[in-house]
Amino acid sequence: MVENNEMELSEAEAEQYDRQIRLWGLESQKRLRASKVLIIGLSGLGAEIAKNIILSGVKSVCLLDNEKLRETDQYSQFLAPPDKLGENRAEASLQRARALNPMVEVTSETKGVDDLPDNFFTEFDIVCATGLKQEQLERINNACRDANKKFLCGDVWGMFGYMFTDLIDHEYSEEIVQHKAVKRGPEDDEKSARETVTITVKRRAIYVPLQNALSADWSKPELRSRLRRGDPSYFAMKILLRFRDEYNRNPDPAKRKADTEVIFRMRDELVKELNLPIGFVSDALLTDVFGIVSGAAAVLGGVIGQEIVKAVSQREPPHNNMFFFNPVKCVGFVELYGQ
Repeated sequence: MVENNEMELSEAEAEQYDRQIRLWGLESQKRLRASKVLIIGLSGLGAEIAKNIILSGVKSVCLLDNEKLRETDQYSQFLAPPDKLGENRAEASLQRARALNPMVEVTSETKGVDDLPDNFFTEFDIVCATGLKQEQLERINNACRDANKKFLCGDVWGMFGYMFTDLIDHEYSEEIVQHKAVKRGPEDDEKSARETVTITVKRRAIYVPLQNALSADWSKPELRSRLRRGDPSYFAMKILLRFRDEYNRNPDPAKRKADTEVIFRMRDELVKELNLPIGFVSDALLTDVFGIVSGAAAVLGGVIGQEIVKAVSQREPPHNNMFFFNPVKCVGFVELYGQ
């Protein structure tokens, strides 16, 4: 939980964030202004997340990336200008990121996550990781849990994307609209005399670590029943994470034919491992998973940014615990795994 007991907004900050204060209240905005956020991976998705978080008015944002800016980044990474090709992606993104909101401290870190100790990540109130291997994600998630720090991760492959959230033991407030009957006089019809009342209730949500969500037991009847709904997004995510783990990269547009064959092979192996119906994970969902399409990055970046704001401000129910965007169906949805 972000402490904001001593945080006071200046007159300039109150004016800057006036619309947000009206939306979610002064106390929530004060929590945001006290929070420190780490964003790992400055691809097109990382740029979208950074933009949304910086504009929300947090205290500070650290951009962590040890990769160089490539030509393919230019299709979705709008924070790094074209003349920065070959430079570190985090450092190349600093100038434009800082210009979004001068009231937010924006810094960069150019080391890889494997070169940083666990206590580096726990210096932040919330960590959002993109573009990492599963082992790296689980390591950072576990470090955050041990220090009671919130963790999110996500990725976009082509038009497909996912988000995972671990807020551990999260308390939040939610506004509930109730309709109450009002009887103004003996002749009034009670059914026609009603008024709307908004009340604020306190709620609590319990989360599981990433390793639990990714190792869900699909032999259980409650999970097998989900197969009838017919959405294979969870398995597409596992296949693409497996590809990254094995090849230390994402599917490459320059190697589309060869990489597609590898992805289909991994799909067939996973279907056999989990005893899934043949054809459940369609070719169509795994065909266009090359590069990062800017529209998909905007969708996922908007969802992840929204969840970070909700987690820090402790307003409104957060997603628990996975969000998927399925481009074949053109639909986004939330599901809970690992409990």
